[in-house]
Amino acid sequence: MTDTKTTVGVVAESGADERRVALVPKAVTALVNQGLAVIVQSGAGDRALLPDELYTAAGATIGDAWSAGVVVKVDPPTVAELARLRSGQTVIGFLHPRDADNQIAALKAAGVQAFAVEAIPRISRAQAMDALSSQANVAGYKAVLLAANLSTRFFPMLTTAAGTVKPATVLVLGVGVAGLQALATAKRLGARTTGYDVRPEVADQVRSVGAQWLDLGIDAAGEGGYARELSEDERAEQQKRLEEAIGGFDVVITTALIPGRPAPRLLTEEMVASMKPGSVVVDMAAAQGGNVAGSVPDEVVVTANGVTIIGYTDLPGRLPGQASQLFGTNLVNLVKLLTPGKDGQLVLDLDDVVQRSMTVVRYGELLWPPPPGRVSAGARVPR
Repeated sequence: MTDTKTTVGVVAESGADERRVALVPKAVTALVNQGLAVIVQSGAGDRALLPDELYTAAGATIGDAWSAGVVVKVDPPTVAELARLRSGQTVIGFLHPRDADNQIAALKAAGVQAFAVEAIPRISRAQAMDALSSQANVAGYKAVLLAANLSTRFFPMLTTAAGTVKPATVLVLGVGVAGLQALATAKRLGARTTGYDVRPEVADQVRSVGAQWLDLGIDAAGEGGYARELSEDERAEQQKRLEEAIGGFDVVITTALIPGRPAPRLLTEEMVASMKPGSVVVDMAAAQGGNVAGSVPDEVVVTANGVTIIGYTDLPGRLPGQASQLFGTNLVNLVKLLTPGKDGQLVLDLDDVVQRSMTVVRYGELLWPPPPGRVSAGARVPR
């Protein structure tokens, strides 16, 4: 059996726009108290405003984190980072195994054990490890703040000596974790909120956060709590009904994703053109091709009719400290699951649906995708 070390390495993220870090100092302390050693790469937390000194105070050592038995990170390892791995190590993070440009073959060739946190199943027992949901919560919150910042309208109703200002109207398309958080946040800011999803069973969740339900008569509930892909007829009907409704909203936030496929197109050019000048659209699926015609990844576009389209792909990283805190808590709970004994050794139980679902490769053996009945229908952030 391959030896698994009890040292956890926190490496610096190499992406230019990635400000998160896999573990915050509080998470380091939790692992140290569990009997694990933690090595942090110098500067790993700098972009999340977490200097090395906080990590050493939490019980970590500053050093070569890539030498650790268990390497934790946020984004998938790059080609250069893969070259730093050695056979027998374990890698945990967002690995994007469903994407066409995934690094599964390289991880297999490296002889490592790799766990994709976005593949953790959406079951009650795994909620504390669900990094996809924790980061989607951050993304949904930040999307609303960005929309409010660029909107030409007040979000709340205001009664002043100069008259009464009606509240802004906000429509959220796709009400998974990110969408529900967006609805709740917009409601807190005083907007009049409406939610829509092709899964009609989530209508009660929309109403639970004080929003109205937009009923377009489409039912496309899929497996694992996610929506299935619409048929051509369903898509045409959805777009027809959306086009009739979309012009009445000041802000539209789209969150729709289908695991392993390009994001479905929800707003056509004609729909965007029908919106009032000064309206704002936030395309939270811009990284996967976009829900909105005209959105550009990582850019803000203003259309000819004065509609602002936000296509930022780094929404969780725009709140790096708290996003890292949540992600780190998810990882601590995951490591606890993987180290059931008092000796702190990593023990993988492939009979456990949580562990089997997230295992991509195991020391040169390809274990992705999970067998039928063990599939977690996760998607990349946001969802």
